[in-house]
Amino acid sequence: MSLRDRLAEDLKLAMKSKDQLRMDVIRMIKAAILNKEVELKKDLDDAEMSRIMSTLIKQRRESVTQYEKAQRTDLAEKERKEITIIETYLPQALSPQELEQIVASALTETGACSLKDIGAVMKTVTARLAGQAVDGKLVSDLVKAKLT
Repeated sequence: MSLRDRLAEDLKLAMKSKDQLRMDVIRMIKAAILNKEVELKKDLDDAEMSRIMSTLIKQRRESVTQYEKAQRTDLAEKERKEITIIETYLPQALSPQELEQIVASALTETGACSLKDIGAVMKTVTARLAGQAVDGKLVSDLVKAKLT
């Protein structure tokens, strides 16, 4: 079942069960995907949809940080619940060991030995992680740690 079909089916189920938060999140995902499709003038595949959802998760995490600074725990908790729902539509995240192996092989492949080479390493790692649910900052920190 494609991601698009799964979203449509889950929206129906959320409507039947009157799960307002899940309905809102799925509608938000569908709207973001539709906006990107209109912008690119083409249908998106599952990997592209996953990238959009990763962006939505990143936005939610930033919101959680801001809400916690403002001591709005109620809003921060709502954002965390939205993150959990969005994550159910993403592929299984890589384990830290798998991520380290990918970074190590990218370092070997590019021959990187200093922080000047971080761009080439990140490009290689990003290409290998296409369609995966991975935090870019985590990858960047890992690459920097390996290069220093």
